[in-house]
Amino acid sequence: MAFSNSIVYQEEWAAKAQERLDYPLNWKNICRVEYTNTRVINNPYMSTVPAAASHTRGTTYAYSTMSFTNEYLTINQSYKHATAIDRADLAQTDFVKQMDMADLAATLLNEQLEADMLANYGMMTSFDNTALGGSAGNITVTTSNIDDIIRAIKREIIEANGLALAQRNGIFICWRAADFEKLEAYCQANGFQLADNFLKNGIDVGFHYGGIDHYVSNKHTANHLIAGVKNIFHLGILKDTYGQVVINQDPCADTTMISGIGVVMRVDWEFKVWTNTKAVLFDVKVS
Repeated sequence: MAFSNSIVYQEEWAAKAQERLDYPLNWKNICRVEYTNTRVINNPYMSTVPAAASHTRGTTYAYSTMSFTNEYLTINQSYKHATAIDRADLAQTDFVKQMDMADLAATLLNEQLEADMLANYGMMTSFDNTALGGSAGNITVTTSNIDDIIRAIKREIIEANGLALAQRNGIFICWRAADFEKLEAYCQANGFQLADNFLKNGIDVGFHYGGIDHYVSNKHTANHLIAGVKNIFHLGILKDTYGQVVINQDPCADTTMISGIGVVMRVDWEFKVWTNTKAVLFDVKVS
C-alpha cells in the first residue's frame, strides 16, 4: 500500500526569515553587532593610565603604575515567536502566505531588538537642555533649535576626546517621527541644494546632514532619544539561534498533541555600553 508524508521544509522558512532579518534596521547601523556563540563577551580596559611626568637629565626616575578592569556582556535575554499551524490549514495555505508568516516572525524579532536598543538609554551619558546653554530639564525639539542639538552633540564628543573615533565611525542621532519632521523642515529652509532636492525628491528616512547620520524610529521610550558615535554601542547576538527556524511536527499542548506543525524562531541578545566609550554615547532627554 502506497502512502505519502506531509513534508514541511525548514529551509524554505529559514531562507525567508534570513532575508527579512538581513534587512537594514537602525540597530544594525548604530551598534557594533557581534554574532557569536560565546555566552560572555569580555572587554578589559586600562582603568589606571600610567602618568607622564617631568624629568631632569641625568637624574633617576620612577615607574608609573597601571591597572586593568574587566567588563563583560552576558548574552542572556531571549525573545521568541512561536506559531502552531493546523495541518489542514497548512495544506490549504499557499506558499506565499506561508513565507509571509516567516517574514512577519522575523520582523517582530527585529523590532524587539530595536525597542531594546532604544530602551537602554540609561547606560549612556545624560544630555539635556543644559547642553544647549539653557536651564536644566528636557529639550523641546523645534525647527529653531534642532541645529543647536546637532552642533552640541558634536561639541560634547570633541570635549570627551572622541573626535578621532567619530571621524573613523561617524556620528548618529535616532529621532522620533515628529522630530524628524522638524529636521526635514530645517533642511528644506536652509541651503539651496538641500531645499531643491527636498522639493524635487523629498528626503529619505535616514540621511546624512551636518556631519551626522540621522535615523528615525517609533520604538523610543517616552522622553528619550539616543545619539553619539556609531559602532561602539555593543550588541551581542547568539549566532546559532538568530535567523534559525525550528519546525516541530505535531507539537504538544500540555499532555495533548496538535495535528500540525509548530514554527519557532528566537533571538538571544544583550546590549552594553562600555565604560571607556560611555562619554560619547548620549541619552538625549526630550519633552
